[in-house]
Amino acid sequence: MTVGISLPAGGEQGENLVTTLLDQARQAADAGIGAVWFSQRQDLDALSLAALTGQAVPGVRIGTSVVPLYPRHPITLAAQVRTAQAASGGRFQLGLGLSAKFFVEDSYGVPFERPIRHLREYLEALGTLLHDGEIDFQGQTLRARTAFGPAGVPGAPPAPVLVAAMGPQALRVTAELADGVLPFLAAPKALDDYLVPTLNSAAAEAGRRPPRVVAMLPALVTTRTEELRARAHEDLTFYERFPSYRDILDRGGVERAGDLFALGDEEAVAAEIRRYREAGASEVVVTQTGFGTEEERLRTWRLLGELARQEARAGE
Repeated sequence: MTVGISLPAGGEQGENLVTTLLDQARQAADAGIGAVWFSQRQDLDALSLAALTGQAVPGVRIGTSVVPLYPRHPITLAAQVRTAQAASGGRFQLGLGLSAKFFVEDSYGVPFERPIRHLREYLEALGTLLHDGEIDFQGQTLRARTAFGPAGVPGAPPAPVLVAAMGPQALRVTAELADGVLPFLAAPKALDDYLVPTLNSAAAEAGRRPPRVVAMLPALVTTRTEELRARAHEDLTFYERFPSYRDILDRGGVERAGDLFALGDEEAVAAEIRRYREAGASEVVVTQTGFGTEEERLRTWRLLGELARQEARAGE
């Protein structure tokens, strides 16, 4: 099982945030962490950061978690994916998602209409572009046509595509057309009872292998458990208001999103990561490792590197 981290982790400082994040990616690789994922924000572009990291940090896998698909046309996104793949020597993986209606419409002025149909057509078009390099596609929500012939980039094999899907319809589309899912705030019970069986059943019906399940888990090694738990409840309340997150929290038997923040010593955090693996996660990406102090972040990264080494030894 690959153990990765998500950047930005929170609490980054420095005159140049891009330089800081590249330095942190090197730190993560030096600690033995196998994958670095970049979250998409409105101040930084995750795909650009992934491409830069792919050149600067050999060996580590890189990804995005997650790029909202609505503001980007699949032809544009496919070109960015090829660039990141070539820059990393084939170590890139794309994570994308639908985002939320209020965010898409308020920020970008793009109608958030028929999202499941749009997800299906987007994945169909993107898959064709990544594998064939050209397309002439007319759907109900999307039009895509390459005007200059096949677009291939040497050194850029088709990248894996993962979707931040948690609802039943989105999981079915993902199982049919993508390589995996990136659930956030999905407790082990939600993975075991609902998400993994739903995903695998849909994949089997489509004649495909079980997709990857890359669970996103907020975690931090700390002695300040009670203090940071209260802060986690405050910071993650935002997600409790969204129907998709409220549903996955309920399926996991979780009332407050902050309860899913794994806090404690190395043994406690490692035990929580193992719970996700036992529930069906093929990989775990630890998020919000900058939630506390620099020393707490580094302790967490050292633990994740050690877990990765243990997994490697067990697989030999």
